[in-house]
Amino acid sequence: MAAAEREGPEPVRRPPVTAPGERLALNGMGSFEWDLDAGTVVLDEAAMAVFDLGPGEFDGTPEGVGLHIRPEDGVRLTEAIAGVLESGGDTYGAYFTVQRRDGLDQWTHTSGRVLRDGDGQSQRIVGIVRDATAELAHATLLRKLEAARAQQTTIVQRTTEALSRAVTVDDVTAALTGAGALERLGADGLALGLVEGGTIKIIALSGESLEILSERRFTRLDGSLPLSHAVLTRQARFVTSLAELGGEFPLLADYLNRIRFDAAAYLPLIAQAKAIGGLVLFYRRRSEFSPEERNLCLGLAGIVAQSLQRALLFDQEREFATGLQAAMLPRRIPEITGGEIAVRYHAAWSGREVGGDWYDVIALPRDRVGIVVGDVQGHDTHAAAIMGQLRIALRAYAGEGHPPSTVLARASRFLAELDTERFATCMYAQVDLETGGVRAVRAGHLGPLIRHTDGRTGWPNVRGGLPLGLASAFEQEEFPETRLDLVPGETLVLCTDGLVEEPGTTITQGMEALAQAVRSGPQAPEALADHLSDRLWERWGSGDDVALLVLRRAPDPGTHRAPRIHQYVHQADPEGLSEARYALRQALRDWGMPELADDVELAAGELLVNALLHTDGGAVLTMEVLPEPVRRIRLWVKDRSSVWPRRRTPGEAATTGRGLLLVDALATHWGVESRGDGKAVWCEFTVGGSPRSAE
Repeated sequence: MAAAEREGPEPVRRPPVTAPGERLALNGMGSFEWDLDAGTVVLDEAAMAVFDLGPGEFDGTPEGVGLHIRPEDGVRLTEAIAGVLESGGDTYGAYFTVQRRDGLDQWTHTSGRVLRDGDGQSQRIVGIVRDATAELAHATLLRKLEAARAQQTTIVQRTTEALSRAVTVDDVTAALTGAGALERLGADGLALGLVEGGTIKIIALSGESLEILSERRFTRLDGSLPLSHAVLTRQARFVTSLAELGGEFPLLADYLNRIRFDAAAYLPLIAQAKAIGGLVLFYRRRSEFSPEERNLCLGLAGIVAQSLQRALLFDQEREFATGLQAAMLPRRIPEITGGEIAVRYHAAWSGREVGGDWYDVIALPRDRVGIVVGDVQGHDTHAAAIMGQLRIALRAYAGEGHPPSTVLARASRFLAELDTERFATCMYAQVDLETGGVRAVRAGHLGPLIRHTDGRTGWPNVRGGLPLGLASAFEQEEFPETRLDLVPGETLVLCTDGLVEEPGTTITQGMEALAQAVRSGPQAPEALADHLSDRLWERWGSGDDVALLVLRRAPDPGTHRAPRIHQYVHQADPEGLSEARYALRQALRDWGMPELADDVELAAGELLVNALLHTDGGAVLTMEVLPEPVRRIRLWVKDRSSVWPRRRTPGEAATTGRGLLLVDALATHWGVESRGDGKAVWCEFTVGGSPRSAE
């Protein structure tokens, strides 16, 4: 009760005003009367006891009432009473603390009524005071219990939410040991073990000092340790002093002094009436486990057990599916002459999905090689089974020597006749590594990427047809071939869409990322395949399967005395023309013949422009040194057209037709030769030599 700034006569002790027949001097409760005009307060004996005021200590003033009240509580009580008086209210009530002489704090409650005269002026306040310690202690206990229940509910909800997203056993351990996991569980440390045969394998540890338990990663399931004992007996054990376990479990004694925890809960993990593992929750500064806390631990063990059981079944199913898928892929890649091949297959990391992606390398007649990547629709074991059948069928058709267009047409018909509604996309190419000729076809699939010898990359325009299966269903089994040239040192990259599809971006962005990774990658196919896997497959999140095939035609630098360079120039590629001219000039400088650079560059430009303008496709440029009998330069420009060039005599007003005349004027020799399904125009340059006619 606050002090009122009033002065008056000496206080008079008299019984407080009460209703007739009512006695307020109950145990722990007293009454008071405060004469506002006189500034005096009358307390009965019970009120004196509540305020801890002894005989002769109370002077009858409001200040005397607050002798043992905490100052901050006195201010708050004064404000409450003043507020009632000023507002014209009738009653008030407040809690405050009395500092008793025995050193204890006593929670106290007071309530009062303001009595007013006929004009509404306040005259007296009558009320009661009581010891509220027991009442508030009970309320505090209730609040603590409610807070504990809320905390336990939060622990269960957060743990259930975290484990609901766990699919594999690794996901479960990550959810239990990741950032914030111990706080989510309400523990300070954790150890998780799985039953494997007659042992318990520790698969997760989290918490300071618990790394020493990894020394016993495998322990026999014989009850010699608390966790194995809990698993064998299927009974949880709650320990409030780890030191006491040393006598019962001697094997644990070596670790007790190094484990910085006071208490632990050893919990068996039971799923479908079978003990599949055990969970230990470690705690600091805990001296007991209440019934509610024991039930919470048992509930957490049940949640973890169900999650682990589900994850174990998933891992077994996935192991079977991925094993089936791996069995469908070729076990080894045949060795090839004139190049190197590297293949990679990556299964998706997330979900139960296994895909129908595949690759294959097929040895063909006449020292050619067939390369394939494809993707069967769907992500399940059925897709993997269809993939295996389709791969074998396509390999058989290719091995029979059919052209690429026929191989895909027959493969499409084969898939359409299977008892399935699945379709497949595919990229297939026959490669002659001796000549560099490539015959490519595709069925709804991503085309190849080529890295040229100068480091540039390009996506050649490979014409395509409908996906396999759909092409036959719609009676459109046309798969047009595209002829490409792979010069020595160039690399061909084939992949499925999982390598270029990043969630939230377009496939063109993924294709550009792949091209950039190929440009910056190493030359060797094996190293490049690893480089692409590290840069792209893991970067995209690995949400899809990926099949990757990298083929590189062996470089052909010639010899020290007779070096050689090759370059492929795409049709209508001004940048390629410029790069080719620069490569020629640089090579001649390196070979010690810079005086030929202008003539060779000019002749090469004329031959390349003729090939790119008058034929359907690109051209292969080769420059080599012929050391015998006279050291000279030979320039080749090869294209896919069988039509031979014709030297003309243009009139004075003609704007074209002077290319071969210019070559004839610059070169010492020039000529044309048949090359497979095309031709090669060549010319030679000798230091100090004079031009001669065509041969």
